[in-house]
Amino acid sequence: MMNELHEFLLSAASYRVRIGLNLKGVKYQSVAVSLVTGGGEQHLPEYRSINPQGMVPTYCDQDITLSQSMAILEYLDERFPEPAFLPGDILRRARARQLAQIITCDIHPLTNLRVLAYLRSVFKADQNARSTWFRHWLLEGLDVLEIWLTAERGGSKYCVGDAVSMADICLVPQMYQARRFKLLLDDFPRLCDIESACMELDAFRDAEPEQTG
Repeated sequence: MMNELHEFLLSAASYRVRIGLNLKGVKYQSVAVSLVTGGGEQHLPEYRSINPQGMVPTYCDQDITLSQSMAILEYLDERFPEPAFLPGDILRRARARQLAQIITCDIHPLTNLRVLAYLRSVFKADQNARSTWFRHWLLEGLDVLEIWLTAERGGSKYCVGDAVSMADICLVPQMYQARRFKLLLDDFPRLCDIESACMELDAFRDAEPEQTG
């Protein structure tokens, strides 16, 4: 069977997995799952039969059907060891995981579509209130990343050293979301430099929603 990635192009989690697949050179078919059409195609029985959680992305190959972007990235990294998503050095490996988790555990869960929709439907938060929520949690998280990465000595090209790691794979989609919602990023020069370095690579450029779509 052809590898499939069930995804919503604007989803940061889907974007991460596209970058990972591109870096590993894994060919796949993108299967669109709109989170906005008809109340969300992720809720349809056809998709729930693939991913009972009703979230994106879901990756399918001949051996496994797997959800959760970080689990997918770890699976790809173990199945296709080169290029590695985590540094060989134990300290840099820990740092890469830390930075990735700031994004995937602290920023993304509070700024995704599901949370914003819940704020609208249950708490009756208007567009301005939802935008304030989104900006607060995203900017707070980016500020923490900027502090950590600026404090690191050596001025490495990427988040951790001079090779792409899991941290970069997570950072670029979050920066894309910030730009998409027209957040000013002047206060995050280190993050912008890392983003620019990543976007020099085909694997990152080809994963952009505009390119994939």
